[in-house]
Formats: sequence, C-alpha cells, structure tokens
Amino acid sequence: MDYEYAPLRLPSNVDRLTAAAQLAIQAEFSGWELARVQLFADGTRKVMLRRRLQPNPQPGLSY
Repeated sequence: MDYEYAPLRLPSNVDRLTAAAQLAIQAEFSGWELARVQLFADGTRKVMLRRRLQPNPQPGLSY
C-alpha cells in the first residue's frame, strides 16, 4: 500500500492529553493515523502520521 506521511514535532509544554486530542482530531477529519512517536529527553515528541493515498485530494494537516 502507498502512504503519505506527515511529520510533526510537539513541544515539551504540550501535555499527553492535549497531544492525544490534537491527533484524534486529525484522524477523524483528515484520515491520518499514528505511525510512530519518539519522545526525546527534553520532553519534545516527534510524531509521524500516515494515511493511504487517495485518488481524490483530502485536506492537509491543520495546525
């Protein structure tokens, strides 16, 4: 399957509950799913979202 990926970096001041809510909104309205999360020593998170490529365009990430 072919996927498109969207990397995100969440700062250390974003708590886990807020990050989960942001990612859930992206999943519900734009079709993204969580592919990978890296937690760094300074508290930042690197999140990789993915979704299947569709023939019709879908909305991008909203920040």
